[in-house]
Amino acid sequence: MILDSNSKKPKIEYPCNWDYKVIGTDVDEMIKVIETTVEGMEFNISSSNVSSKGKYFSLNLKVFVTSETIRDIIFAKLEASEFVKMVL
Repeated sequence: MILDSNSKKPKIEYPCNWDYKVIGTDVDEMIKVIETTVEGMEFNISSSNVSSKGKYFSLNLKVFVTSETIRDIIFAKLEASEFVKMVL
């Protein structure tokens, strides 16, 4: 990632690995959503945190993306799932 001197938006060089944090209430369903979303791509899922009351879970997703468009599509598909509360 390189900062563009003409804007505040960083310039991301593709292809690259991209990290998402996926937060929801049902780990098994979240994993199914992630696997369906990135099917055929190089990815890794790892567990992250559990909320203090045990209601919310977060997973880390590292996926190899070839363009900003692909990165944005993955984000949108994850965010649209009823089993995902938030994507960072």
